[in-house]
This record gives sequence, C-alpha cells and structure tokens, in this order.
Amino acid sequence: MAAWRSWAALRLCATVVLLDMVVCKGFVEDLDESFKENRNDDIWLVDFYAPWCGHCKKLEPIWNEVGLEMKSIGSPVKVGKMDATSYSSIASEFGVRGYPTIKLLKGDLAYNYRGPRTKDDIIEFAHRVSGALIRPLPSQQMFEHMQKRHRVFFVYIGGESPLKEKYIDAASELIVYTYFFSASEEVVPEYVTLKEMPAVLVFKDETYFVYDEYEDGDLSSWINRERFQNYVAMDGFLLYELGDTGKLVALAVIDEKNTSVEHARLKSIIQEVARDYRDLFHRDFQFGHMDGNDYINTLLMDELTVPTVVVLNTSNQQYFLLDRQIKNVEDMVQFINNILDGTVEAQGGDSILQRLKRIVFDAKSTIVSIFKSSPLMGCFLFGLPLGVISIMCYGIYTADTDGGYIEERYEVSKSENENQEQIEESKEQQEPSSGGSVVPTVQEPKDVLEKKKD
Repeated sequence: MAAWRSWAALRLCATVVLLDMVVCKGFVEDLDESFKENRNDDIWLVDFYAPWCGHCKKLEPIWNEVGLEMKSIGSPVKVGKMDATSYSSIASEFGVRGYPTIKLLKGDLAYNYRGPRTKDDIIEFAHRVSGALIRPLPSQQMFEHMQKRHRVFFVYIGGESPLKEKYIDAASELIVYTYFFSASEEVVPEYVTLKEMPAVLVFKDETYFVYDEYEDGDLSSWINRERFQNYVAMDGFLLYELGDTGKLVALAVIDEKNTSVEHARLKSIIQEVARDYRDLFHRDFQFGHMDGNDYINTLLMDELTVPTVVVLNTSNQQYFLLDRQIKNVEDMVQFINNILDGTVEAQGGDSILQRLKRIVFDAKSTIVSIFKSSPLMGCFLFGLPLGVISIMCYGIYTADTDGGYIEERYEVSKSENENQEQIEESKEQQEPSSGGSVVPTVQEPKDVLEKKKD
C-alpha cells in the first residue's frame, strides 16, 4: 500500500512538472516569416536560437520562465523565439551572428542583450529598454525610491541645452546597460553640491560623481566607464565588458571556499582601497575580487598562485604583478601609484609574439581539458587521426622499400643471366684441349647428313 502511494505521488509530481512546462511554453510564441510584417505594432523580446545549439537548449527553460513572468505582471512586452536556421534571412536582417541572441525590438530599433542569462537579469533588461529612454523624477520621494531600487543610475539636471542632447544620444546607445533619468534642481537631495548647471551625475556606492567635460572627455565614454559599481565580484563576462571602459582592474584573486585569513585579508584590502581612495582612483581603476584563478590563468598564460593581487589592463591584455606580498592598504596604494607613474613594468600584451604564444597556450589548454573531462573522447579525437597518419606513413615507407628490393633483385637476376649466357657462348667456341677432354657434340649441317644417308 505504501509503495502504491509513493508511486502515485511520484506520478502526480511528474504531471505537475509537465503541466508547468506546458503552461510556461504557452507564454512564449514561436515566430515565423510573418513576424517581420506584424512586429511593429508591439514591443518584442525575442530569442534567436539554433536547434543544435547547446547554449540555446540551456536557455530554453529560463526563457519559458521569462515569458510566464512577463505575462503575469502584465508587461506590454511580448516574448517570442525564432529558429534562426529556418528563417535565416529574417535573423540576418536583425544582425544575428551567433546563438542564442536575445534582442528587444521596439519599432525600428533593435537592442542587444549582453548580460547574464538569468530570468531576473533578462526581465530587468526588458523593463529598462521597453520604457521611456529618459524617465522623469518629479519628486524627492521618487528620487529616493530610485536610489533604493537601482545600484547605479544617471541623472540629467537642468533645462534644454547642448549637454542634454548629448545625454539623450548617450542614453539611446547605453540604455541596454543602465537607467537614465532627468530631474530639476529642487528634486535633487540636499547633500548634492553642483558648481554649475546643467549637469550630469551618476549615483552609486552611496555617493555621486559629477561629469566634467574637461577632465572626463566624451559624455558617452564617461557613462560607459561609470556604469559599474566601484567594487564588484568579477567573472569572465564582466572583465570582457570592462575592456571597453579603458580602466585598469585591481583584483584580489581568492578561493571563496577557503576560510584562511590570507584570502579574507587580501579581499578586505582591495575593498578598503576602493572605498577610502574612491575620489583618487575611480577615474582610472575598477576594483573587485574573483573566485578562483582559472580565468586569470588563461588571460595571463601562467599559473597564478592563490590568493594574490593582480592588476589587469583588459583592453590590451597587459597585467601587473607585485614582486612582494601586499601587507596592508598602504602597500596597495603604493602599488597603484607606481603603475600610474610607470615605474612598474607591464607584462603580457597583444604583440605578435604574445598572440602566437596565446594560440599555442589555447591549443594546449583545449587538449588538456578534453582529456581531463573525457579521456575516451580525447583518445578518439586525437588517437584516431594519429593512428591513420601512422598507418599511411608506414604504408608509404614499406611500399618504397619493397619496390627498391624488387628492382634490385631484378637487376641482379638480369646480370646473372647475362653472365651465364657469356659463359655458355665461350664454351661453345672453345677448342678441345686434350684427347681426354669432353668435346661438346656439334650438330652437322643438314646437306651433309643427307649425303651420308645416300
């Protein structure tokens, strides 16, 4: 009886899971060639996928959850997916070059999603891009609410001006990454001090920074640099994004599972420098920590000891390492100042020699990873071609050897036959030298035999 109940409960759970999957899929529309003509009336969040793509298959359940969530909250954004291999012409019109590609289509505009492939991050992207390009903040209460809700956001303060036009242009390009607001001077918190109006500010890390055209240069470039918190937990994707900012990245490379004092100490030093020296270094440096050294090792093409501190220039793959252990915050600050004044030599880079080294390193790493993850697959992928090549080489070698032997044997046989013929001819022409010697019988002519017969 108990076994029957367990079986019934298991079947019920399986049925619930299947129903949940069916319900989620019901809120994601399968798009075809008619989508091109009908899409302009709505805002669409579309996943362009390929049926054979492993990353696309991994995204599918997350995408179904996105569709269900967007429908349940009453979002005006419709969620769909399109097989880019079946409708390649439509996919190419939207600039799809890889799978999966997530785009929000809003009128004639198409926005690429480049963030983590999680449900919350994708939904946040859809809300941000589908709304107004620049959202107004009409009151201090609304301003405070935005500060609590968003870790990083930008605000234009003032009326119509050339700076506002630049702000709008920058927002249209960078809305995929962050939020843009506008407000009057009366709405701004009292702790904000503005030397001149209009102004553009970024609020993050419980403080704010004001854009200065003379020190910060182009507004879009400044926004792209300042859209990150001053200290963040790093991964490979975020390091790639930081490559466009031009900032150096000061990293504590640690093992978060390791509870030793040294790992926590280095992480704390980087956090203190990011917090206490923010005004001094935030224009040139991004701070953070990374769990594990696997990604850093591929970047440096070397085995980095954990825990340690490294400073990366992700725009040209250069890096800086200290030749001694960092003991305190003052050591780290001195290290950063030495990098800025050029007294610390940069390693790595993107020269031709470094690129060749990277090709060799990547090939070696790929082979090692294949053998580690699946030894049988590694033997098949690399052993089979090597075996075929070995057999071919052996066949060519043995064919040449046998041919030479046969040819040599033929030449020897031919020489022996010629010598034998010469010996026989000399015997036939030789005169009898003695009575006891045996003289070969010589056949007489035919006419002489006939006369003897008569």
